[in-house]
Amino acid sequence: MQNVLLILNIILSIALVVLILIQGKGSGLGSAWGGGGAYTTRRGVEKVTLQATYVLVILFFLVSVANFFIQ
Repeated sequence: MQNVLLILNIILSIALVVLILIQGKGSGLGSAWGGGGAYTTRRGVEKVTLQATYVLVILFFLVSVANFFIQ
């Protein structure tokens, strides 16, 4: 069981790093590819990546805590 949790933790951490790198530095994906303008709200892909990041952070935390108590 511990090996499964460790592998799941590694997969979640890699996915988190990718999602965080995809997100722009507070300016969104639109300006990352040349689109300017004022920052208003996150829409479309930006909103989905932000929500996926939240979910993965919570899952990563829960798996880490479970792994700590199983040892």
